[in-house]
Amino acid sequence: MTVDWHFQHDAGRDFADTSAELAALYPQHAALIAAWGPRFNESIGARIAGMHEIVEELDAAGVPLFAITNFSHEFWPPFRTREAHLFDRFRDVVVSGEEKMVKPDAAIYRLALARFGLAAADAVFVDDNAANVAAARTLGIESVLFTNAADFRARLVELGLPISA
Repeated sequence: MTVDWHFQHDAGRDFADTSAELAALYPQHAALIAAWGPRFNESIGARIAGMHEIVEELDAAGVPLFAITNFSHEFWPPFRTREAHLFDRFRDVVVSGEEKMVKPDAAIYRLALARFGLAAADAVFVDDNAANVAAARTLGIESVLFTNAADFRARLVELGLPISA
């Protein structure tokens, strides 16, 4: 499996289609390819240390939370359910696979701002991908490249958000 192959799911392609294509190219691995989709959530790494606490603190302070995620429309619902304690704190989430547009395409940021009822100047975007951060920044959205929770927390303090240092 390659990043490009997986990225098709984030862009809205169905796993049945992409796995059939890949299995046709590599029939000796068809069983493994077929297992990837149903076991996708097992491939997601551990939680990022400190991030859940930041989300909880911002939510408790009444900061409206929204998200944009590059995620398959098929794999999102079980992941969302698994992480409900986190995502229940968000007022809305734009999922790339549902919208058939992905970060860093400017269209997904425009859609998110419109859906969330926000002006670019009123939003703070955080991502661990520099291309996604740069794309949001070109639209006038305050953007933070995530490197670790401590630095992110410090940046939120600098931006005047109600969070402890």
